[in-house]
Amino acid sequence: MLPEMYQLLHTRYRILQTVQLMQPVGRRVLADALKMTEREVRKETEILREQGLLNSDKSGMVCTEDGFAVIEQLQALVYEWSGLTQLALTLEKQFNVQKVIVVPGNFDEDETVLTLLGKEAAKHFNESVNSGQIVAITGGKTVASLAQFLQLDDTQKNITFVAARGGIGHEMQMQANTLVALFAAKMNAQYRTLFLPEHLSEQAYQAMLKEPMVVDMMRYYDQSDCVIHGIGSAEEMAIRRNSSPEDLRILEEKGAVSEAFGYYFNAEGEIVHRIRTIGIQLEQVRKCNNLIAVAAGKQKVNAILSYFKVAPKQTVFITDEATANAIAESLL
Repeated sequence: MLPEMYQLLHTRYRILQTVQLMQPVGRRVLADALKMTEREVRKETEILREQGLLNSDKSGMVCTEDGFAVIEQLQALVYEWSGLTQLALTLEKQFNVQKVIVVPGNFDEDETVLTLLGKEAAKHFNESVNSGQIVAITGGKTVASLAQFLQLDDTQKNITFVAARGGIGHEMQMQANTLVALFAAKMNAQYRTLFLPEHLSEQAYQAMLKEPMVVDMMRYYDQSDCVIHGIGSAEEMAIRRNSSPEDLRILEEKGAVSEAFGYYFNAEGEIVHRIRTIGIQLEQVRKCNNLIAVAAGKQKVNAILSYFKVAPKQTVFITDEATANAIAESLL
C-alpha cells in the first residue's frame, strides 16, 4: 500500500540519529555525514523541528528529549525493516554465540558508525553489569568508543575496571590503562592499571610473574565477571607490538590471521603463536560470564571469521552493517 513509507521513515530516522551522535551539528556537516544535499537536509530537519524532535540555535542542531525517545522507540522497527535484525540472527547462528548486534552504516566510510558501535556496546554493558563485578578491558579505538555512553545507576556499585593488558603501541588515549581510568570516572568506580610492556623476554616474563603487583592483577583476571575487547588482524597487532621482521615472517608462515589476548589464530581458529604477555589469558576469558567483543571494518573480516571459530559461546558481538554483510557473504 505505501512502499515509499519505509524509505521516508529510514531517512528521517537516520537524520535524527546522526544529529544525536554529532550534536550540536550544522546542516552542511550533517549533509556531508549523511551523503545528502543541504536542500534535502534542510527540508527534513525542518519537519523534525516542527514535530518537536529537534532544536536549533547558533551552535547547531540538537535532539530534544522527545527526539531521544523516538530514536529508542523506533530502533527495533527500523532495524527489522532494514534487515539488520535478520542479519544479526544469521551471524549468531553461524558463530554460535549469545548475541550479535549489527548497527547501520559502514565503519570504513562513516565516522558516526564508530559512535553507534560504542553506544550499542555500552547499552549492553549497562544492562548486564552488576554491583561488585570486575570488568577487564583491552585497549583500542572500538573499545574506547563505549566511554561516552557509560551510565551509573543505583544497582551498579563497587565495580572495578582492570586493564586486561599492558602497554601496546604509542597511542596513549587508546591504551587499556588509559581507558580503565576513563571508564571508572564515568561510573564512579575503582580501577587497576598494568604499567608493563606487553611483549617480554622469557627471563623478564618469569621474573614479573612473581612480582606482588602482577600476582594481584592475575587474581583480578581470575575473578573477572566481564571482558570488553576488540579483535585485531594478526599483521596489524604484530606491527603495533613492534614485532621484528623475523616474527612477522613466522606469523605469515604459520598462517596467522587474527589476534586476541596475545594469541594468534589461523583461518581455522587454531592457535599458531602466543606471545609472553602479562595480561588476561584466554583460559581466564573463557570463564567469564559476560564477554563483549566490538570489531568493524572490512579489513577485519578475515580476522573476525578466524576468531569466532573459537570464541566463547557467551560472547556478545557488535559490528556494523557493511562488515556483517561481508562476513555473511564469506560464510555462503
